[in-house]
Amino acid sequence: MQFFSSIFKPKKENKAMNSSMITDLKEAHYQFFKAHKKQSLKVRIDHLKKLKKVLNEKEQDIFNALDRDLKKPVFESFTSELLMVQKEIDAFIKNLKEWAAPKRVSGSLLNFPSQDFLLSEPYGTVLMISPWNYPFQLTMAPLVGAVGAGNTVVLKPSESAPHTSKVLIDILSAVFPNDWVSVVEGDAQVAQALLKERWDYIFYTGSTQVGKIVAKAAAEHLTPVTLELGGKSPCVVDGTAPLQKTARRIVWGKFLNCGQTCIAPDYVLVKSEHKDALIQALIEEIEKAFGVDAQNSKDYGRIIHEKHFKKLEADLKNQKTIYGGKTVAKELFFGPTLVDQPAMDSSLIQDEIFGPILPILSYDTLEDIDEVLTELKNPLAFYVFSQNKKFINTLIQNYPFGGSVVNDVLVHFTNPKLPFGGIGNSGVGAYHGKYSFDLMSHTKPVVKRSFWLDLPQRYAPYPKSISLLKNILKRV
Repeated sequence: MQFFSSIFKPKKENKAMNSSMITDLKEAHYQFFKAHKKQSLKVRIDHLKKLKKVLNEKEQDIFNALDRDLKKPVFESFTSELLMVQKEIDAFIKNLKEWAAPKRVSGSLLNFPSQDFLLSEPYGTVLMISPWNYPFQLTMAPLVGAVGAGNTVVLKPSESAPHTSKVLIDILSAVFPNDWVSVVEGDAQVAQALLKERWDYIFYTGSTQVGKIVAKAAAEHLTPVTLELGGKSPCVVDGTAPLQKTARRIVWGKFLNCGQTCIAPDYVLVKSEHKDALIQALIEEIEKAFGVDAQNSKDYGRIIHEKHFKKLEADLKNQKTIYGGKTVAKELFFGPTLVDQPAMDSSLIQDEIFGPILPILSYDTLEDIDEVLTELKNPLAFYVFSQNKKFINTLIQNYPFGGSVVNDVLVHFTNPKLPFGGIGNSGVGAYHGKYSFDLMSHTKPVVKRSFWLDLPQRYAPYPKSISLLKNILKRV
């Protein structure tokens, strides 16, 4: 686990939770689940209703914490953090009884007569490790799914968003017994200690690098895992859609949360003849949104911490900046920035940017697009701006991705009827709404047989000739 430590670089030994205490906490959760495995749906729903009530009461505390951690505008904090969680809770309260009910499925003639069912049961004790970029929403939304499905949760929030972590503790401790939902604060050493335990399920949201470490730790115990990661989400623009509206939507999605969004457009791939016009439109929309100097805008956030700020500064070195590039280290301000045609082997292209830098690449043919998309494969999100149906269908059908939007960005995340998750380097598993319930539940098939018909041919000694039996069985 040394690589885990090198990524997080803990500044000092965490003394809040040692390995022994974590083992005891894990055992307490196991015993709680064992005693409450048959916990009624009503108990779960009642606690979700209480959670919703506490969220309403703590709304301002949530907004204040997000402001202190990320300088998030209240509008962003409500729409992209709190509202998403409230909608997830509403979906579970409304639909949980239906989702959890046994499902009859048609039986096989091979088993006739029988009654066949699918039963959903919780996995048990779930470890959740959540990120700092949307520290409230990306923590609470999967937690609602885990609790709604009947699991217990040990939550490790990001140490990079400490104010939000404190609010999470206040909220969750007011709703759930500690043996049902616990919050463990700490750095990489605490994360390592948690991953050494045997969990029934692990849900991780964060970088691809750490996701590999989590997957390796889970494999030691054959623990099922969901990895919500990131990647290089392209935004392909062929120029047939209105460029000004295209630019406005790209600017909104890219610079929301100061670019620290896993499904933000990571780079633009625009047809060469429309490149200059798109760049001009992007600049105009940036200044409409945040003014000539975004540092003075109340609607523009900040970088989470100095380490990430320096990473973004390093990414920008030796690049052709065509707009922005202003930084103020003491404020962790990094202005909206456009970069022209960075080299394919540069960090801006090879690594997820996760900040307010938008590279602009150009193409002339479908072969040019294929070269880039094949190099930067399996993105978490895939965006196409076009009014050419054949062009749209060619891209959507030919390339794997987590989710896609045509002529907009990010909005697929807001529909709880759509699964959210990645593929390959961008993740494993998908959640939201019923997909969260299914993800956090083990589906057990059950067949109930009758005794009134019992064909003797299935038992030894077997028939000497099976030609007739073969023909029958091939057709059922």
